[in-house]
Amino acid sequence: MNDRTGQKHAGVRLMPAADTSEHETAVHVHLAQRIATMLGVEYQGTSSNGKNAAYVIPADTLVGDQAHSFGLHAESDFFGGSVPFPFMATKTIVHPLISSPRVEPEGWSTELIKLADKSVLRGFSAFSREDALDAGADLLLAGPVRVKPTRAKAGRGQLVVRNESQLREAVLNMDAAELQTWGLALEENLEDVTTFSVGQVRLAGLTASYYGWQNLTEDNQGSQVYGGSDLHMVRGDYAQLFQLPNLSQEVMLAISQAQLFDHAVSQTYPGIIASRRNYDVAQGLHAIGHRVSGVLEQSWRIGGASSAEIFALERLIQQPALTHVSASSIERFGKDMLVPDDVFVLYKGEDPEFGFLTKGVRMNAHDS
Repeated sequence: MNDRTGQKHAGVRLMPAADTSEHETAVHVHLAQRIATMLGVEYQGTSSNGKNAAYVIPADTLVGDQAHSFGLHAESDFFGGSVPFPFMATKTIVHPLISSPRVEPEGWSTELIKLADKSVLRGFSAFSREDALDAGADLLLAGPVRVKPTRAKAGRGQLVVRNESQLREAVLNMDAAELQTWGLALEENLEDVTTFSVGQVRLAGLTASYYGWQNLTEDNQGSQVYGGSDLHMVRGDYAQLFQLPNLSQEVMLAISQAQLFDHAVSQTYPGIIASRRNYDVAQGLHAIGHRVSGVLEQSWRIGGASSAEIFALERLIQQPALTHVSASSIERFGKDMLVPDDVFVLYKGEDPEFGFLTKGVRMNAHDS
């Protein structure tokens, strides 16, 4: 509670978004309680307003002056990220605009792609239907194109188009206002894909970095969606991550590209604040058979891998002698899906939007 001096509550507050699903909220509440314990304060429940809380966990990346209005000014104030303009919170920050775009969002910089070019796949971002059609037509010359609504989660809503007719249908189905504010990402489509998760969290005075893999699972409609992440976390920065033994060339490339992109973003958009920085890096076959690698998107908000992040970070805090630890987030759909006994269940039930699913986390064997 506020005292008469107007000082902040000495507790952690969770801020769900309007579109946060039931299962996400349940997991976020549990993680918020663990974060409060790590910080040595109380968990104070959920609110649409983060003002006066000692520490805030927003479900989405904060945009514009939201962070300032809640009194959040540094990474130590909240778990997630804050960006000056909407596009910075989405996949559109990864790719350049077409030459001479019809629409360029406020705050856009052409410098990012110059610094991060070697860390991303070939693609474009667009903020109008006309620009999206031109971008897609250019990319189709080299093969199929993946069309990615920028605010969709867990790979949902994405389409692969193979000709201009399919491209036109996909783009014209986009809401014009949504497109102008949040944009659309279009990039070369890959086959035989491995998706790495590389990132960093800063919490309770500790910086920890990690790499890992994303897993796919089948949802209740039979679609392939995000099924969790296997993470290997170290105490420290990316330099400590590279010191882990037996890293494959593919893993080292993924870490290098995520680190390069993160550095480029920080240099280009200094107004971004993020205590949770997660990057998806895809490695797969291009249409002509070349194997390519690049950052797909960033996540500066609590996400699907955050249960593994928080449980691993908690272990590092509890055991100061540990240098690294492994953890997995797990998502499975259907009532008949078996979940291993060593999984700590965070949610199990009938979600109104996605049907029956189970979400949990597992701590894996590690070396000190």
